[in-house]
Amino acid sequence: MCGISGFCDFHQDFTCHAPKYSGLLSRMHRLLAHRGPDGQGIYLNPHVGLSHARLSIIDLAGGRQPMLHKSGGKTWAIVYNGELYNTKELRENLAARGHVLETSSDTEALLLSYLEYGPEFAARLNGIFAFAIWDPIRECLFLCRDRSGVKPLFYSLRSQGSPEEMLLFASEPKAILSFPGVKAQVDRQGLNEIFSMGPAHTGGCGVFKGISELLPGHYAVFSREGFCQQAYWKLESRPHEDDYPTTVEKTTWLVLDSIRRQMVSDVPICTFLSGGIDSSLVSAVCAAELKKNGGQLHTFSFDFTGNCQNFRANSFQPSQDRPYVEQMVEFLGSSHQYLECSTKEQADCLKDSVDAHDLPSMADVDSSLLYFCRQVRCSHKVALTGECADEIFGGYPWFHRQECFQAHTFPWTMDLKARQVLLHDDFLNYLNMEEYVKARYEDSLRETPRLASDSPKEARRREISWLNQRWFMQTLLNRMDRTSMFSGLEARVPFADHRILEYVWNIPWDMKAHDGVAKALLRECGREYLPDAIRSRRKSPYPKTYDTGYEKLLAEKIRGMMADPHAPVLRFLDRKKVERFLDAPSDYGKPWYGQLMAGPQMLAYLWQVNYWMEKYKVAVI
Repeated sequence: MCGISGFCDFHQDFTCHAPKYSGLLSRMHRLLAHRGPDGQGIYLNPHVGLSHARLSIIDLAGGRQPMLHKSGGKTWAIVYNGELYNTKELRENLAARGHVLETSSDTEALLLSYLEYGPEFAARLNGIFAFAIWDPIRECLFLCRDRSGVKPLFYSLRSQGSPEEMLLFASEPKAILSFPGVKAQVDRQGLNEIFSMGPAHTGGCGVFKGISELLPGHYAVFSREGFCQQAYWKLESRPHEDDYPTTVEKTTWLVLDSIRRQMVSDVPICTFLSGGIDSSLVSAVCAAELKKNGGQLHTFSFDFTGNCQNFRANSFQPSQDRPYVEQMVEFLGSSHQYLECSTKEQADCLKDSVDAHDLPSMADVDSSLLYFCRQVRCSHKVALTGECADEIFGGYPWFHRQECFQAHTFPWTMDLKARQVLLHDDFLNYLNMEEYVKARYEDSLRETPRLASDSPKEARRREISWLNQRWFMQTLLNRMDRTSMFSGLEARVPFADHRILEYVWNIPWDMKAHDGVAKALLRECGREYLPDAIRSRRKSPYPKTYDTGYEKLLAEKIRGMMADPHAPVLRFLDRKKVERFLDAPSDYGKPWYGQLMAGPQMLAYLWQVNYWMEKYKVAVI
């Protein structure tokens, strides 16, 4: 995993001012150094500049970037963030076509595959990636992002005082914002993304005005003709013709193959283990593979200091993780470490979370994971996680509850009132949240891959699955990338393998939830790998603190913010509403986003908004 950035302009010669533009590339690298603390490099030619911050995982000696390929007097260059899980197949195909590979890195396999097959080679890749390739023959910069959107890639098209444009790109917006003339600005759309949709964001929207995100499963070409973005992959709906036993067999093979492929690494791997079906299955497969060569899996679990005493079961979190983690650790024989985050640590990391995202994030749900990733990074560079299984296999409550099923909006945010409770009425009128959210929701429904033979109920199931994969899953993937990479940790997500997405997408609901059991199909896939108690465990999401001291700490932060007449977020808040909210007991049982973000998280989120506006000097236009 790495951080990539750069720029391209066909109407100037960067080499005429090499010290200036080399310095800009170095500055971009420094801002992304957390993503790649093991090395850095830049490449500059007349029309393109590329910068790379490296986290060395594969071919520690030979995978340095930018990587160059010279042929016929021309030089191709690549900067790449990610991992390929079918490098072996790519290398074999390239060798059969006469290519001589000089390293064992997937970066070289990527670059030579582009040379061999052209832009459409992206469809041959299995992995998580975002990369840029300078092509001197086509005279263009080629950008590409993986199908599931695991790895981020932002870009901005800038006018240089004339109709011509310069392309800027980076793994994170902070590198783009560092370029001369680029300002941190938000308009009404950006404010709606923060207050009406956040921490989710519309696909392709970078929130900052003028900054966009390359869509998952897309590539883009920037040339003298301009900028063009194109899909190389998309989900397609088709009839599912396999019976249930065959479906279980094929799904099991896909899941196991994905996990095993994603174990590839020249450094030791570990797994995140919560004791739930998703992370337990990933851990079980990894442990079994390592044992074949006499190895032992390292596992990590996360919780909050004092939760043993403070935990309160509810419909979203019916049980604590620890008893199930203990059972799995004994079953796996793993070397396990229990990590705990204190009230102070998760509050202190709220600031770091904004720094990692360049935006307000999932409040303490995000800041605590960032803290945990830092602890894991003390001993490991690569971790496999159970992310995405709920979105793909239908694990969330909104797949099962009738009121969520019938809601004509995003089921994880069915009521906007909780978002509006602290905002000034004039600002609410300006935002028109209901209109904005409705438009984004209806846009998404129109994009849903349909199947004419679906019953109305199955068609609605497909809509909910689409909303989950295009919205909720993207939010959690973004959270996992930013919190892990901010610590120099590579987090892999085997369930996001596009082959799993393609196959499971078309499996009917009565197979996914066989006999009415949530995620029954995935539970069946783990039959030979997991204890029955783990396979039958009811879903419990990522833990959160139940320490009321955390809310008091947040209230102090908000009161301090409200006392500062220069606090930028005050223009959006109603002071009396905030004071009443601080004096009232918080509701821990009714989240305003997802399953975890309730009253305390609203306070934390607003504090993050204020810090974000201060640090980035955000101008509202």
